[in-house]
Amino acid sequence: MHVQVARLGKPHGIRGEVTAQVFTDAPEDRFVPGVEFTVEPDAHGPLTLLGARWNKDILLLSFAEVSDRNRAEELRGAMLFVDTEELEDDDEGWYEHELVGLTVRVDGEDVGTVAALRTLPVQDLLVIETPQGEVLVPFVEEIVPEVDTEGGFIVVVPPPGLFELNREAPDAAPEGEPARQPNGEA
Repeated sequence: MHVQVARLGKPHGIRGEVTAQVFTDAPEDRFVPGVEFTVEPDAHGPLTLLGARWNKDILLLSFAEVSDRNRAEELRGAMLFVDTEELEDDDEGWYEHELVGLTVRVDGEDVGTVAALRTLPVQDLLVIETPQGEVLVPFVEEIVPEVDTEGGFIVVVPPPGLFELNREAPDAAPEGEPARQPNGEA
């Protein structure tokens, strides 16, 4: 099984470097010269990493197979993967494929299903599909204290209002009628 570690963005400069949106907690371990990545779409790979460097908060990658800006432009949107067999066991994190489909429990009740994991620079977000709509839940220990991939569920302790964000407001009027104002006027 392949695990996505990055999505390639726009070219940087004229020598074939590309920007990368990183999907790993340990880029310094994943983006080491000599590593060969499986690429989707397949026509663009495999790619062998020559170098990785940070330009402010953007990771720039160079590959042995990419020597100019034109070739780098062709890679825009391509996804980089590594084989899970190459990854060491990591008890401190989960990959998206391990979380998607897990049942979400709040106070012992099933409230939805994990639909995706959004990896962001500050913190990751779980995308939860509920009967009321999509809810974004910060994937931090205080809010998601338990992840049981074998049991098929996660436990969420949401702050007040988190799961009510997508629900219809109690003062909302039925379709076609004016909404009631706080003072009772329509």
